[in-house]
Amino acid sequence: MPKHGKLYLAARTKVNREAKYSLDESLNLLGEMKFAKFDETVEVAMRLGVDPKYPDQQVRGSVVLPNGTGKVLRVLVFAKGEKEKEALEAGADIVGNDDLIAKIQGGWLEFDKAVATPDMMGSVGKIGKLLGPRGLMPNPKVGTVTFEVGKAVKDLKGGKVEFHVDKTGTLHSGIGKISFGTEKLGQNFMTFYEAINKAKPSGAKGTYIKTITLSTTMGPGVRLNSNSLEVE
Repeated sequence: MPKHGKLYLAARTKVNREAKYSLDESLNLLGEMKFAKFDETVEVAMRLGVDPKYPDQQVRGSVVLPNGTGKVLRVLVFAKGEKEKEALEAGADIVGNDDLIAKIQGGWLEFDKAVATPDMMGSVGKIGKLLGPRGLMPNPKVGTVTFEVGKAVKDLKGGKVEFHVDKTGTLHSGIGKISFGTEKLGQNFMTFYEAINKAKPSGAKGTYIKTITLSTTMGPGVRLNSNSLEVE
């Protein structure tokens, strides 16, 4: 059996797999190759010159994309008192404290992102083994453990993405929907690219960003020429 379907194989013929393309060329190609019946996410994969097993070569952080992600996120906030009100006014979908922790302990996990005030983390830690493996645990390094819950909720709702390098030194993230078009996707990509550059760890030696590949959810990858990117 073929590894890929006919539509994928037809799309792949439009890409020179040995070539590297400019950002605009890459995004235009993705638009030409799309074949799925849904609005695919445009994804970026970067292979970095780091070895994540060393603490000084970790790459982790977050960035708010100027045009959002195109996804509707259900944001949960662990907070008490006035911070509960602040979270609700900012657009949080679920807000609570010990009641929510008990609900999650019972198996409920119907949310996409979680924010917590620092004073709640002692209690939230009790469900760390449930949240952590699913990427739902609040983390101060990406701004989801904070007393500024209103800002955290608005950032998540408005297009904030988290990133971290995996054990192979590769970083993956979605940067928007193919329906956004070249201009908006280009703006999102450059914001993301600049954030990765700023997150370069002290222990990284030699070439930091080795390869960049763009793709849609269902489509083939397009290799990007990083030398064509200008960062202020």
